Amino acid sequence: MINARQGLLTGFIAAIAFGLSAPLISTLTSTGSPLSLAGLLYAGSSLSLLIAKLVRGKRNQESSVKRQDLGMLLLLTIIGGIAAPIALVSGLALLPAGSASLLLNLEMIFTMGIAVLVGREHLSGKGITAAVFILAGAVIIGGQATSGATLNGAILIALACLGWGVDNNISQRLSIRDPMQIALLKSLGACVPMLLIARFTGARFPAPMEIVLILLIGGVGYGLSIWLDLLALRELGAAREAVIFATAPFVGAGFSVLYLKETLNTNMIASGVLMIAGVVFMLKEDHAHKHRHDEIWHEHKHLHNSSEHDMHHSHEHPNGEANGFESDRSYWHSHPHQHNPITHSHSHVSDGHHRHRH
Repeated sequence: MINARQGLLTGFIAAIAFGLSAPLISTLTSTGSPLSLAGLLYAGSSLSLLIAKLVRGKRNQESSVKRQDLGMLLLLTIIGGIAAPIALVSGLALLPAGSASLLLNLEMIFTMGIAVLVGREHLSGKGITAAVFILAGAVIIGGQATSGATLNGAILIALACLGWGVDNNISQRLSIRDPMQIALLKSLGACVPMLLIARFTGARFPAPMEIVLILLIGGVGYGLSIWLDLLALRELGAAREAVIFATAPFVGAGFSVLYLKETLNTNMIASGVLMIAGVVFMLKEDHAHKHRHDEIWHEHKHLHNSSEHDMHHSHEHPNGEANGFESDRSYWHSHPHQHNPITHSHSHVSDGHHRHRH
């Protein structure tokens, strides 16, 4: 695994890319049906990831997707790659871009709730306080609904966030595999059926120049964002990644006010202040205690000869060569390996090696 600091960095970049995409998509919702637009966004994601994969070539030290992963991959594709984007595009058509962007913070609440209640991830008091602040900000935005259309838009955005909350928790389990491969399979699995259904049901498609714009938005806001977000999920766990990704709505809201010339109202300001406070609380969280790792056999990208990683990756290589504390080899690689039981204390997050009872 990389480390928590780089997980924070990749998470922030992913959030910026996705945050800019929402208000840009809102300017194009009238050009086509929600189904065709969502399909084109993931087509752009697929194209960008295919290019990235070609550039990377065979220089890949990641663990490939296995047959046992396909069920989870199909589920996250349906929920996060098809249902959630259609709900998002439909909701963006009914809400101002700035308000819709801030409502996307509900994704953090759903992701965190599922991670803690179902996925056995741990949050301290600061983490819980962060969730409360961000939920309060979302309630303020939802409370400004003055028409049925606006309320329906808020509900659709909330449903999209619920879908991505489920998606994030499934993705976190899959993130020990090659993130670029997962993102590409998800994007292809989402765009192909959506575009085929849109084509054969007579759904309205955008004009050629608008299609190019949507593909570009999908390439950066979905392709790049999904790939980097998977890296962050792997290093931070779903709950903490959700808080980092909660910066995306602020990027979208700021872009809407500065460049789309939307009015900055008191509800947006109040919501933004509460959500910023929530993010600050989460960033200040520090979690360390004595804990036990049970024996486990799995495969993922890892590193030896690093103080942060040696504690979990001191093992024999398949060819019998020792590669533990005494090894001077320090390259990233992937192979099936066993973790022996160990009890120790250090600062950690709920990544794939630290999901335990408290």
